[in-house]
Amino acid sequence: MAPSDTTVDPVDLRTQVVAASIRLFSEYGYESTTVDQIAADAGVSRRTLFRQFRSKEDMIFADHEALIAQVAERLGADEFAPDEAADGPDPWTDVCDAAEIVFTHFLASRNLAVRRLHVVTRVPALRDRELVTTYRYQRVFEEFLRRRLPDESPERIVAFAAAVTSVHNYLLRSMIRGDADATVTTLRRELRRIRLALGADAGGDEHAATAITVVTHPSDADADQIARAVAEEIRAHRSRQA
Repeated sequence: MAPSDTTVDPVDLRTQVVAASIRLFSEYGYESTTVDQIAADAGVSRRTLFRQFRSKEDMIFADHEALIAQVAERLGADEFAPDEAADGPDPWTDVCDAAEIVFTHFLASRNLAVRRLHVVTRVPALRDRELVTTYRYQRVFEEFLRRRLPDESPERIVAFAAAVTSVHNYLLRSMIRGDADATVTTLRRELRRIRLALGADAGGDEHAATAITVVTHPSDADADQIARAVAEEIRAHRSRQA
């Protein structure tokens, strides 16, 4: 017997329904699978299912809905003003950290992600829904950056959010398809490159001063000797600036 509405935790419900819908869609096909079958397989009542989800599309993407809410909460919880101290949280990096939340979620549930990909690629309506879902992540990123950086150009904000979303999605699909190089480390490296390419590093100040340190050394000096000479010159420079 399916549990009543009052005994189903919303988080557990999403997990159960996503797993059940993907499993049944893989086995019987998207069009042939009924809501009653999903409810029975997920161990929930038909009434609970219809109260929580409007369609079968909603069921297969339920974890995305939860992730979008989690990402929005992660970014929305940041209350730092744009003129906060330079060593405070960086909104560009915050967006990258939020993207990583999504990647690590699907990395931890890769088997389910693989089965969903097989289902989605065969159903045009689901492919369209996936594209819309992708844009919703990007929109959350854009809205956060506009709120945190009201004086930033809209073109730069859109470019950054789109680049982060695109690279994340490319690596996510690569990971799902079994690419061993599609890792969290790779994602972090590529997102770092985006920040550098768009001048969105070091708190987003593209005009931050760059210090050039010049040292002289014997032609036969080794790497350690040169590194020590550079370090000593940097310390001397900072002492002169103090």
